[in-house]
Amino acid sequence: MIADFLVVSGAALAVVVLLMVITWLLARRLGRVSVVDVVWGLGFVAVAWTAALIGLAGDHGSANDLRIGLVTLLVTIWGGRLAWHIGRRSRGHGEDPRYEELLEGGGGVLRSVLLPQGAAIWFVSLPLQVSAVAGGHVTGVLVVGAALWLLGLAFEAVGDAQLAAYKRDPDRGPVMDRGLWHVTRHPNYFGDACVWWGLWLICAAAWPGVLTVLSPVAMTYFLVFATGARLLERTMMQRPGYPEYAERTSMFLPLPPRKG
Repeated sequence: MIADFLVVSGAALAVVVLLMVITWLLARRLGRVSVVDVVWGLGFVAVAWTAALIGLAGDHGSANDLRIGLVTLLVTIWGGRLAWHIGRRSRGHGEDPRYEELLEGGGGVLRSVLLPQGAAIWFVSLPLQVSAVAGGHVTGVLVVGAALWLLGLAFEAVGDAQLAAYKRDPDRGPVMDRGLWHVTRHPNYFGDACVWWGLWLICAAAWPGVLTVLSPVAMTYFLVFATGARLLERTMMQRPGYPEYAERTSMFLPLPPRKG
């Protein structure tokens, strides 16, 4: 199994490197580093399909094939929806302020953005890579993981739809605090975390998969502290009404709004 995993992992790394090079060329042509956000979800889709093709070519049992098929389908749905949503949302806009801030240090696009993004895709996708060659049996953990994935996708999709409706409303208030945004300031990031914890649970249905728990931990860290919520909040706090919204609304976990 170790040899099979090394083949899958090496192929996944090669795919990620190729994708980051293409992204770098595309960013230079468009003059926007934020194109990497569209590639983010597609990177996981590419790794999932690479791992699936290699895993299905081996003889690891029908349970493994079922898990591979399920994981590949769920990652494709998640990554495809995310890429489509971000691509449509960013059309006609300039550079994302988050990337402008990251590039202020002078590290360059490759060092400051693409290298960390590529490394993150490879590391977070380790459960997919291990699952492709794990064998094992179908267990109830797989069902729980699929349910958590579905919850996460719902938070992402519904949160994005509610935000889009808010932006179209001519009578909207200064801050979006409706629907899911009433209980968390970042329902899409929370949903993203649920998606990857769900995928990890599915992959953990086979014993070696449980060892990749640091992958969803890393994804949650990125979403909350690195390139996600905390970084976005620096810009949002400058908007009128947002500090007051932040005082009463949980940043990440959905919780009842605080009173007072």
